[in-house]
Amino acid sequence: MENKGYSYEEKMDWGWKRASEYLKIENPFFENLLFVEEYDISSNVYVITGDYLTIIDPGNDYTAYIELFKRGYNPKDVRKIVITHGHAEHIAGIYEFVRSYPYLIYEGLLTVYLHEDGPEELKYTLKDMKCKYHFVKPSEKLDLSGFELEVIYTPGHTLDSICLYHAPSKSIFTGDTVLPYAVASPDPMGGGRIDYHLFSLKILMNMDIEHLFPGHGTPVAYEAKKVFEGTYAGIIKRIVGLETPWVEGAKFLASKGYLEECIFCCEKDLKENPGNLVALSLKASCLSDLGRYEEAIEVFDIILSKMPKSTFALIGKGYALMGLERYDEAIKMFDEALKVERRATIASLYKGMALYLSGNKEEAFKIPEFKEEFIEKFKKELKSSASGGKDAQD
Repeated sequence: MENKGYSYEEKMDWGWKRASEYLKIENPFFENLLFVEEYDISSNVYVITGDYLTIIDPGNDYTAYIELFKRGYNPKDVRKIVITHGHAEHIAGIYEFVRSYPYLIYEGLLTVYLHEDGPEELKYTLKDMKCKYHFVKPSEKLDLSGFELEVIYTPGHTLDSICLYHAPSKSIFTGDTVLPYAVASPDPMGGGRIDYHLFSLKILMNMDIEHLFPGHGTPVAYEAKKVFEGTYAGIIKRIVGLETPWVEGAKFLASKGYLEECIFCCEKDLKENPGNLVALSLKASCLSDLGRYEEAIEVFDIILSKMPKSTFALIGKGYALMGLERYDEAIKMFDEALKVERRATIASLYKGMALYLSGNKEEAFKIPEFKEEFIEKFKKELKSSASGGKDAQD
């Protein structure tokens, strides 16, 4: 990381801080959480106090521990080290730590926690030094200094990236998976992939999280969701192109099957252009394809308020109504679409399907498009059955 040119006063403010004081939140976990911010090429280092000391990402600033032990703690108090991923500025402190305090190894006091896809060099070194280590698993609950934290597997920046979630305080340690002022690039040498990163962000965005303790940058109180959304948007922009308009990005993502991301882009565009019919149409289609029919109907209604004879919106709303098993209403929508465009084959097909599903099979088979589709599907199933399913697999 580049030298940011901090002032002397800012550098003097660096040092171990107590999370409860820094965030101004009274909470037993925060009262037992110390942290020191990154310096130059190091990462943030977190220490959970309690029955013993747990270090999350030992960093690369060895002088930080001199200050820590001046505060009344003892090196022997350090029993666990957890790393969020294997980049040097997060883990190099391990080597210096065990070198300076070898009795932690000899007496079997220290255990290092990491993902099994972490750096081979680190795993070899831990094994060679006879240091105890443990490969964490997704959703595993870790007892760290008397507090329970859950391992959230979040590949993307690297393949071994994890986050640590403390449910009672709704807080999370994210390493480089989520940063408050930047988006970490995937490291291909570490197995990083942008599509994995996107998937990991969706996991975090669906969790009950308020407070963020990142690998770089200052901790964030109460606004973790905003940081997640910013990171999510940043990753999407990297996929579609930084200068690509949101609606164009939505089209690209929809073509690749990224439906939730397409909706996200549409919503971004609609904030700037509330009446954009292209964004509304894409959003409605993706919502319907995801089975979010009620939401889809709301968007189709907006389109129909602007374009009452839109066959696309009429058919789309009918399909969503059919998904909700509101077949009579769906049939009305398909009839309206057929009034606008008599040769709307898909409307006829869907109408037949709605009639069939509602129990009106006789009327359904009076619709040529549905009858033909039904018979063709029946033939394929018979053929598949006769061949033991081989044709269906082919």
